[in-house]
Amino acid sequence: MIKTPLLTLLETLPQTGRVEWIGLRPSRRAELDIVEQVIADTDFGLEGDRYSGSSGKRQVTLLQYEHLPVIASILGITTCAPELLRRNIVISGINLLALKGKQFRIGGAVLEYTGLCHPCSFMESTFGPGGYNAVRGHGGITARVIERGTIALTNEVSVQR
Repeated sequence: MIKTPLLTLLETLPQTGRVEWIGLRPSRRAELDIVEQVIADTDFGLEGDRYSGSSGKRQVTLLQYEHLPVIASILGITTCAPELLRRNIVISGINLLALKGKQFRIGGAVLEYTGLCHPCSFMESTFGPGGYNAVRGHGGITARVIERGTIALTNEVSVQR
């Protein structure tokens, strides 16, 4: 593969992130369980999450911490709590979109970017009319677990080399 200037830019990601929040969805539309750590497993995703038991592209959902004030601003509210967006892990300090095509380590686990995590219609009932559109472009990413491990608050997030 020829290393073009654009490819060089896409591969350059020296920043590291940090786990700010972890939430598990015990069942559809149920209140999230906010936890300090979770086991990520290649066979079942996150222990205790409603998607636990399914291996696939959406084992873990991640949200960009820096997008929370943006969403709040669009909605005209003071703050936007992570649990309202129903993602599993909120990450600060690293651009989640820059993880496309990459594997990354969070604490003891290794995950692989699988796609964008678009908002669902539940955002309308959560935030009212326009909630869905307020979250568009800020919904985060999906990932699958490549290597089993524990993910905990304040763990570092970095690209696997």
